[in-house]
Amino acid sequence: ITVIGDIDPNVANTQEIINQLRRGVVADILAENPALRVSFEGEAKEGSETSASIMQTFVFGLLGVFIILSVQFRSYFEPVMVMLAIPLALIGTLLGHLLLGFDITNPSMIGFVSLAGIVVNDSILLVTYIKKHQAEGMSTHDSAVNAARERFRAVFITTATTIAGMLPLLLETSRQAQVLQPLVVSLTFGIASSTLLILFVLPSLYCILDDFKLTAKHHLDEAASQAR
Repeated sequence: ITVIGDIDPNVANTQEIINQLRRGVVADILAENPALRVSFEGEAKEGSETSASIMQTFVFGLLGVFIILSVQFRSYFEPVMVMLAIPLALIGTLLGHLLLGFDITNPSMIGFVSLAGIVVNDSILLVTYIKKHQAEGMSTHDSAVNAARERFRAVFITTATTIAGMLPLLLETSRQAQVLQPLVVSLTFGIASSTLLILFVLPSLYCILDDFKLTAKHHLDEAASQAR
C-alpha cells in the first residue's frame, strides 16, 4: 500500500516527514486496520541504517581512544577526564544547529563523530603539562593553573585557524555546499565549545580527581612507597 499524506512544506528533514506520516495518515489507517504492517523504505530506511552504523562505529572509536589513553596515562580515570572534551563538543554541536537553524542529520552525526579524535588533543596537551609541572615539584592546583595559562594561546590559535579554514564552506550558499554544511556546523561549533570549556573544566576536574587520589601520580607514589 502506498500512503500519500499532507506534508508540511516547511519541513525538509526526512525524519520529520516520517514522524508526520506516523502521527497522521498512517495512524488513522492502522486504527481502522490493526492487522496491517507499515514499513518505510528507500531514503528513510537507508538513513536509519546509516545512523545506526555511525553510532556503532562511534562506540568502537571511543573504546579505541580510551585504550590508547589508558596505556599512555597508566590510569583508568584520567582517560575518562580527557574524553570529557567529547560531550563538551556535543554542547557546541547542538547549539550551532539551533542557532543556524539546521536539523540534526547524518552529516551532522558524521561531523560529531569526527570530533571524537580531534577535541581530545587539547585535553591530552593540558594533562601532559600538568604532569610536567607536578614532576617539577609544583602543587596540583598550581600545576593545573600554569598549564592552562601556558597552553591557552597555542590551543586558541589552533582552534581559531581550524574554524577560519571551514568558514568559507559554512558561508557558502550553493546547493552543493548545503549538503555538507551540517557536518561543518558540527565541526566548527563543536571544536569551539570544546576548546573554550576544556580550558576551564579539565584543570578543575584534574584537581578534584587528585583530591580523591584517583590520578596516576598517586598510584605511582603508592607503588614507590610499597617498593621501599
